[in-house]
Amino acid sequence: MKTFGLIVPKGTGRVFDGHVKALLDGNDDLARIILPLLDAWRDIRRRAAELDRQLLAMARQSQAVKRLMTIPGIGTITAVSYVAAIEDPDHFRTSRSVGAWLGLTTRRYQSGEVDYDGHISHRGDNRLRGLLYEAATVLLTTTGARAECRLKAWGLKLRERLGFKRAAVAVAGKLAVIMHSMLKTEEVFNVSAGATA
Repeated sequence: MKTFGLIVPKGTGRVFDGHVKALLDGNDDLARIILPLLDAWRDIRRRAAELDRQLLAMARQSQAVKRLMTIPGIGTITAVSYVAAIEDPDHFRTSRSVGAWLGLTTRRYQSGEVDYDGHISHRGDNRLRGLLYEAATVLLTTTGARAECRLKAWGLKLRERLGFKRAAVAVAGKLAVIMHSMLKTEEVFNVSAGATA
């Protein structure tokens, strides 16, 4: 529509739909092209909303997902993705190995006299690693009584020393370990301890 000089004002859902139809009023040639696209856009939004409802219903039935959602910053999608990726917590001998499996541990570079830790390895499930990073970001930036825990305090101290991105990666790695421990022990998140109860 922009090509034809029609700028659609900002809006979502029905507001956007109304703006598009108002701009197309009296322009039948363009309406024949745009209205089917608008119908397809509405159908995609409707289907996405239905998938969201199904995901929430599935999350309500799973004790493991509900348990993981007691952690501040962990929502439905992150919890469901984590449970689906881990499958069986007994596949990992220790909870710490989950961080390495997801690529949230630093690579070590050693050559002759040189020995230093580099960036994270980026191995494993890229999407889950991104969701955990997002959850860590939410935990570190959210204020309120529900978000206060030792894990957040630890992450904020790291942020002062290392910067926000590195602190968020460290908290994401810690979240992966804590979540595995919670799945294994079937205990809920203990806010005062910053780990499982």
